[in-house]
Amino acid sequence: MKAKLDIRDIAIAGHAQNITLRSFNPSAHSGAPIVLYFHGGGFVKGSLSEASKPASLIAARVPAWVIAVGYSLAPEFPFPAATEDAHLALEWAVKNAREFRVDSNRIAAVGHDAGGNIAAGLAAIARDRGVRRLSAQALLAPMLDPSMTRLIDGNRSRKSDLAPEDCARSYRAYLPLAAQRIHPYAAPLESRRLGTLPPTLIATAEQDLVRADGETYARELITAGVPVEMTRHAGVCHGELISHTPALNDVVEFLRKRLASD
Repeated sequence: MKAKLDIRDIAIAGHAQNITLRSFNPSAHSGAPIVLYFHGGGFVKGSLSEASKPASLIAARVPAWVIAVGYSLAPEFPFPAATEDAHLALEWAVKNAREFRVDSNRIAAVGHDAGGNIAAGLAAIARDRGVRRLSAQALLAPMLDPSMTRLIDGNRSRKSDLAPEDCARSYRAYLPLAAQRIHPYAAPLESRRLGTLPPTLIATAEQDLVRADGETYARELITAGVPVEMTRHAGVCHGELISHTPALNDVVEFLRKRLASD
């Protein structure tokens, strides 16, 4: 039986403007873990409405207090606005955990597309700044390589719903300065400090131009000693992965395992 959710929108101060958090709280489950969810949209679009289905599914089935973060979008708000918004959402969740009757010692980040980039950036920020380290991260079809040197050859991804020019526009908008494109909070594949990151699930889509972003990151995390689970979903495109039932089932099972109470 799925948990009944208390769903509400909450405004908080973000890095450059006020942002909205959409809270999905299985209020009958006292002591639930916390999951921060980041929608896709290539850093320039996407909304909390698009986040509602996966966020509510995770909240009900883990169960967990899921907070979908309405982070600031480029080009009006370029890097580091989105990742700083993510960190402010984490701080807010920790501060308000007691009021929502949840466990602030068990926190994960989940993101799709650009949201996967922001989730990965948050994992590094949480490690570096010491507010609360994440217990897990789950990245679905993440965009992790602003250099765009790992794009899958077009002949092998003919059914992809993402084009190279789409990626280029997204990264230019989000990272207008060349130096930003190698910053570890924006380009996780450039980081040399991977070994202290949390256990990670990476799900990729077979028909996805940026499939190698996630798969390369998985290999590098494994080499650094991070526990990693990786799945590639056959016949699925980039945008489809966030509504692909097997991928979402994997996320739920991964979070149940990694956020289980002692």
